[in-house]
Amino acid sequence: MADEMSKKVQDYKDSLKTKAENLILKGFPETIVNLNDILETPAFKNRNFRDVFYELNIPVPDPIVVNHDDLPPAKKTKYDNSISQDGTKVMALPSGTVTSNKHLLELVEIVKPHIRKLMEDSNLLKMWISFMIPKIEDGNNFGVSIQEDTLAEVQSVESEAAAFFDQISRYFISRGKLVSKVAKYPHLDDYRRAVQELDEKEYLSIWLMMAEIRNRYCSLHDIVVKNLDKIKKPRTSNAAESLY
Repeated sequence: MADEMSKKVQDYKDSLKTKAENLILKGFPETIVNLNDILETPAFKNRNFRDVFYELNIPVPDPIVVNHDDLPPAKKTKYDNSISQDGTKVMALPSGTVTSNKHLLELVEIVKPHIRKLMEDSNLLKMWISFMIPKIEDGNNFGVSIQEDTLAEVQSVESEAAAFFDQISRYFISRGKLVSKVAKYPHLDDYRRAVQELDEKEYLSIWLMMAEIRNRYCSLHDIVVKNLDKIKKPRTSNAAESLY
């Protein structure tokens, strides 16, 4: 039973190694070319900020005109001295739901699958390099140090890809808070402008995100291909070769 389980584990390791090497030699170049093509599409290249502008579905209420002369003296004094900073109580919006910026939603739907793929691919490479690291021995560890440096780079890419997801969710949280401010203070243009500025900032962030995904694939492919022999075989079969 133990031998059968050990064989299954070894089969898994062997299949993972084969998949990882195929990913590096074939999958990464195809992904890099695909990402370059996406970055050249009108959705990402030379896009103007006006293209991502999205009007908020929150109307500005009509001003309320109060004739002070019609108020009794006591109420008039109370009205003049009461300046509320609490804004408008929002029970429901007269124009219905305030939707997200559809232009940015389209870009997010394009980018998210590539973020997930980068995480999955870097995780696969991480396990592949880990399986290649030999047992600890004295001397002849130059190849092992190359493996460890490459592994650290892969782990960094995996963490950065996870941070991209967090960045997208933080944008929607920040935008929701600003939109709620617009609903509460519909007469203040600064809050509306803040939403617009946030959308423009997120558009640049999404473009940069896609470019960084492409760059990370390039850097991983470059570092692994350059050191492929040392990663696969960190130690020479005969350590004495270094003496001659």
